Amino acid sequence: MRRFFLILIILVSAGMIQAQDIRLPRPQKEGGMPLMEALNNRRSVREISEEPLSLQILSDLLWAAEGVNREDGRRTAPSAMNMQEIDIYVYTPEAVYLYLPREHLLKHILDGDYRDETVRQPFAKKAPVILLYVANYQRMQRLDQQQKDFYGATDTGFISQNVYLFCAQAGLNTVVLGMIDRDAAKNRLGFDGKAQLGQPVGYPIHH
Repeated sequence: MRRFFLILIILVSAGMIQAQDIRLPRPQKEGGMPLMEALNNRRSVREISEEPLSLQILSDLLWAAEGVNREDGRRTAPSAMNMQEIDIYVYTPEAVYLYLPREHLLKHILDGDYRDETVRQPFAKKAPVILLYVANYQRMQRLDQQQKDFYGATDTGFISQNVYLFCAQAGLNTVVLGMIDRDAAKNRLGFDGKAQLGQPVGYPIHH
């Protein structure tokens, strides 16, 4: 699977095919590191390899972040009043995608590398995947702005911690970023909402 993903990256980079929606493989929900060990191993680490993540790792990562874990559509991360208002945009060197939890699909948004437009830290600009958490105001219309800010930030925190714990058990490095260019992200992606945090993810530089 990793070989297929690497070939896809090469073809897109060469302009031979256009990026499109990606149907993610079924997430692996069995096994893994015990929770207490994952909590003990949770770290914020800025040394991230440029090596691409496999589709299976990306699938597992996004499902852990806020995938559907019940038949009624509820998620691995809680949300106020079950609004499920946090969208995850996935930045890669080739394109930007939107994760659709119900379909477990990466919806293609834009071709191109916009990592350095959104994050400011040099190490983050080279990460193979950057997750951008956006509070979608279309799902928060009954709330005033103060409530939107509060619940958007709170619910983003749940998702970010899920990502931290997944990375701890999968041997990946990650760190949450508050210093992001929110205006640039909104202007580029055109969402109705607020970019909350960024979170680059990747293998350790020597693994």
